[in-house]
Formats: sequence, structure tokens, C-alpha cells
Amino acid sequence: MTTIGIIGPGAVGTGIAHALKGCSIHVDLLGKRDETLIFHEYATKETFPITVKALNTTDMQYDWLIIAVKTTQLDAILADVNRCIHKDTRIILAQNGYGQHEKIKHAYVYPAVVYISGQKEGQHITHFRDYRLQIQKDTFTEALQQNCAQSQLTLELKPHIEQQIWYKLLVNLGINSITALSRDTAQVLKQASMAKLCRQLIEEGRKVAEAEGIHFDTTITTDIMHIYAGYPDDMGTSMYYDLMHHRPLEIENIQGYILRQAQKHHLDVPYLTMAHTLLQYEHQKAMRL
Repeated sequence: MTTIGIIGPGAVGTGIAHALKGCSIHVDLLGKRDETLIFHEYATKETFPITVKALNTTDMQYDWLIIAVKTTQLDAILADVNRCIHKDTRIILAQNGYGQHEKIKHAYVYPAVVYISGQKEGQHITHFRDYRLQIQKDTFTEALQQNCAQSQLTLELKPHIEQQIWYKLLVNLGINSITALSRDTAQVLKQASMAKLCRQLIEEGRKVAEAEGIHFDTTITTDIMHIYAGYPDDMGTSMYYDLMHHRPLEIENIQGYILRQAQKHHLDVPYLTMAHTLLQYEHQKAMRL
């Protein structure tokens, strides 16, 4: 039987564990302690118990290890990651942003594009929408896709994952920046001035992507804004919830990563620069708490 370990019982990790229930895969959700969480489906109002095992006491080495902690927490679990893998383990980074795969010293690491929206409050997780992961296509991910076929988790295999990674970077750049800086949920985009600011951020991100050799249709900004329009008004983003709870922000792998690429290409990105500066200030405040 295929074994999967999921490190990080937040909205994403818990969502993956819930989506895999009932299929012929051994799945462990790993966190700081043994506990039971309550998983709430926003659309159906159903609730389910989710079991979490203590990461620091597990002695299992998994075929697949899915890392779903915040990017700001990755350094703290690297020793545990090494303990939970064998030489042929495939590691999936189910995290926001890009660039963190460089910290994992292992032969098989797959940066994933995550489409699982939810929030965690204490021991309660609310899942808003989607159970999708996009990862690089190869013979190993094809086998995993087959194993997950009867579950709620959708694995979308891509021949060139960089295109999807940059697309999600642009999606996160707009909505994460605006909701965090405004301290408001998705309803903030109903204000014309805030929607315009969001579009400016996405446009700057698109310019950076093109400089990196990633090209999108000219409608990309409008397409992303249309996606946002489908979000529930009371839905926040991970960066919004982190800021509201005075937690460190994942800016260095989203806004920071895009900004570093812009600087490499000597691109002028004033909206991104301002957003990064303000969010970096909030991040530093949280780090001092």
C-alpha cells in the first residue's frame, strides 16, 4: 500500500487528508501534537473529525511526503522531513509561493500549485473550495494520480509546471496583498479603487513573468479578477488571516520572490515594491511578538 505523510494540519494539509479519506492509501496527518481537529465543509455545512499524529514521535518513512506548513515554518521541520523519508521518497511542497524547494536536500522534490481554500481557527478548519494540486508530470506522479483517482483530491499533471507556478503567483500576488493590506476579506474588491489597485499588482507580476520567459494571454489580469469575483464575500486569504492574527507572513516566497526577479531584470514595479515594503513591515512586527 502507498503511504503518504502530510506535515502541517492547517487548512491545506487537513484538506488534503480529508480529501484522501476512503481511498486505498495509508495517510498520516502530522503536526505538533496528537489531537483531533474538526473539519467543516463551508458549502454543505457538514463537519468531520480529523486525526493528527505528533510529527516528532513518528518513526515512519513515507513513499510520498506532502509538506503543507507555512513557508515561514519550513526551516523548523527540515530535520523531521529527513527522518520521514527514504532515498526514493517523493516530496511534494504544497505551499504558497516559490523558491523554497531549494532548501530541501533530496533528489525528488515537486513544487506544487495548491488550489485548496480554507482557514483554521484553533482546532476548527473551514474548507471553502477546491481540492486540487498541480504537479510536474512523470511516471511517479502518474502512479500517484491513479492511486488517488477514487478520492476527492484532484491531481493535475503538467508537462511544464513553471507556467502553472507563475499563474498561481499572480493569483496570490493580487488577492493576498489587497486583503492583507486592507485587513478585509474578498468583499474588498467590490470597491472600484481597490479592484484597480489589485489589477495593477497583477499586471506588474505579469511583466515579471514575461521577463522570466513565462507568457500569458493578454486577458490574464481580467481572468484572475473574474476568479476573485467568485469568492465568497467573507472569504479571506492565508496572508490576511496571518496578518490579522499577528503571525509571520509568507511574503518572501510570493511578493518577495516576484520582486527579486523584477530586480534581476531591472523592471520598474512600484505597486509591488510598495506592497512588499508594507507587508515586510507587518511581518517584522509579528516576528518581534
